[in-house]
Amino acid sequence: MATYLDFESRIESIQEEIVSAHAIANFEAVNKYQAELDKEVQKTFSALTDFQKLQLARHPDRPYALDYIRLLMDDAYEIHGDRAFRDDPAILCYIGWINGQKTMLIGEQKGRGVKNKIKRNFGMPNPEGYRKALRAVKMAEKFDIPVLMLIDTPGAYPGLGAEERGQSEAIAKNLFEFASVKVPMVSVVIGEGGSGGALAIGVADKLAMMRYSVFAVISPEGCSAILWNDPSKVEAATKALKITPNYLLEHGLIDDVLDEPLIGAHRDKDTAADVLKIYFLESVKALRELSIDEMLDQRYKRLTAVGAYSE
Repeated sequence: MATYLDFESRIESIQEEIVSAHAIANFEAVNKYQAELDKEVQKTFSALTDFQKLQLARHPDRPYALDYIRLLMDDAYEIHGDRAFRDDPAILCYIGWINGQKTMLIGEQKGRGVKNKIKRNFGMPNPEGYRKALRAVKMAEKFDIPVLMLIDTPGAYPGLGAEERGQSEAIAKNLFEFASVKVPMVSVVIGEGGSGGALAIGVADKLAMMRYSVFAVISPEGCSAILWNDPSKVEAATKALKITPNYLLEHGLIDDVLDEPLIGAHRDKDTAADVLKIYFLESVKALRELSIDEMLDQRYKRLTAVGAYSE
């Protein structure tokens, strides 16, 4: 059953009317309600606040990495383990084909339902997850396979065991190693990009965000607790943090914003997957036209330009 947010209540009621009209084969009413739905979607989603976009980024029906893997990849084969400690289900590594292009796809997976969320640790990777991702990227480099990374995490897991096993070192090593990988690297924020947990698979030639995704150094809840000691100020914190794609694109922190369906990827997963596929394939094609040295130089300049200051 579909889940609707508070600001989607009118859309929910219209869609219920469409279902009822379909049930009695009243196609005239279906057309009428469909036109009404299109107007309501345009009205609602063209004037979203930053907080509403955050809600969409966290929407329980939003497609996760595994959904995109199933929609995008043919002959997908999962790679497990970091060859040092264990497998981390919060990070998925698959090798397969996307529209005829052999691809290594790495994604952070939150999980659906209580059991699966616990299994996936609510999308918060441990250090072995980041080391698994690095192993997969090194394998892709060895066989000249482009890499697609899907970011969707509230942050790296801050537990005692994770810290004991070198959480910070694992993230830092990925940042260092990914900067010099000699294959095209494309990273896309598909939902929530939480600080270092997102950066660890965000070092790439191209970094993009879906229309209703967020990328932040801290969650709005954490920000409001630290600054004001008041959880009711989450909306103000969301606006102050400027975590939505347009702000980040304006400041040169990302390269592109992907136009998922206006009503949201959670309502039209197939179209969202097609948008992601086209962006990845076009990016790989453009990067393949560069020599390896040119690609690495362009990547280095892109990474070091973040935060650069000039008078």
